[in-house]
Amino acid sequence: MTRETMTLEELRQRVTDIDRQLIALVAERKAVSEEVAQVKRATGRSTRDYEREREVILGVRAMAGERGVSPALAEQLLRLLIRSSLTTQEQASVVARGAGTGRRALVIGGAGKMGGWFVNFLASQGFAVEVADPSEAQAGAARVADWHGTDLKHDFIVLATPLGVTDAILRDLALRRPPGVIFDVGSLKSPLRAGLMALKSHGCRVTSVHPMFGPDTELLSGRHVIFVDLGNAAALAAARELFSSTMAEQVVMSLDDHDRLIAYVLGLSHALNIAFFTALAESGEAAPRLARMSSTTFDAQLDVAARVAQDSPELYYEIQSLNDYGAESLEALSQAVERLRTAVLSQDHDTFVALMRRGRDYLEDRRTVTERRA
Repeated sequence: MTRETMTLEELRQRVTDIDRQLIALVAERKAVSEEVAQVKRATGRSTRDYEREREVILGVRAMAGERGVSPALAEQLLRLLIRSSLTTQEQASVVARGAGTGRRALVIGGAGKMGGWFVNFLASQGFAVEVADPSEAQAGAARVADWHGTDLKHDFIVLATPLGVTDAILRDLALRRPPGVIFDVGSLKSPLRAGLMALKSHGCRVTSVHPMFGPDTELLSGRHVIFVDLGNAAALAAARELFSSTMAEQVVMSLDDHDRLIAYVLGLSHALNIAFFTALAESGEAAPRLARMSSTTFDAQLDVAARVAQDSPELYYEIQSLNDYGAESLEALSQAVERLRTAVLSQDHDTFVALMRRGRDYLEDRRTVTERRA
């Protein structure tokens, strides 16, 4: 039977059979990736090899072109498979290293989203993890409602609590002088300054960490983890060591530098998107009507704004209002919008073009730096 004589149902069944074969091949690729991870660990090779990835992607693009398949589609598919492979290898590396075997960790606020991520991350390294949280923790984690009821003799104490209560907990911990390494994972550090300094003055092993990713993150390649140096070299090194078997990029900085930069990295980007969807909501134009006239740029911006709108208003308010440097980025945004508005309303072509070109040059510099790192 030729394809010309096959019925629609027969053709659909053929597509279903091909889909099954694709899934089987993906499963086989995943299994081989686990073997690759074992060989890399045994030979001391790094998990990620950018040169090899480039060779694979270029090769697949060439093969796709020869078979009449879109090279861009082939590359997109391979990047998804490579990402899955890297996730498998990274997780296997963390587990195999077993850095926490025989050690204890306490995650205060471990029933929350980011707290839950750290519970899983520490457990995967072999730590015996205890969660202190009034809410129910994930299955399998030992839990107490109040951290005051623990002995605090843990090797690591992680604070994944809301910013509004973290500083008080840090100060309470300082009075108890736990022997282990203590760090918070807050998005801002200036609201925690008093508690962090109290721990330092009481001789505690304290540092501060900011994972620049969300709780749904599986692969840390290309992700950044910021470590705030509070003057305790041993605590800083111990916290960094937790991530040594991952592909996360580690950045060390001071508390003030962290919050000054976060005012732009988080504060500015959040404010821009809040202003964007607020302008749309107050425009009088219905969302379905705008969707029928959407553009590539509008759709991309709308996707980002939608994710911001779905996140926690309380957390975003804290990031905007509690940062000692927050007003700086908001003022920069206000001035930028006013310059754009003035240029358009006054028909100032030269100023408008200058704004565009300056932005292009700035972003080109960033792209160049990113490519060099890769």
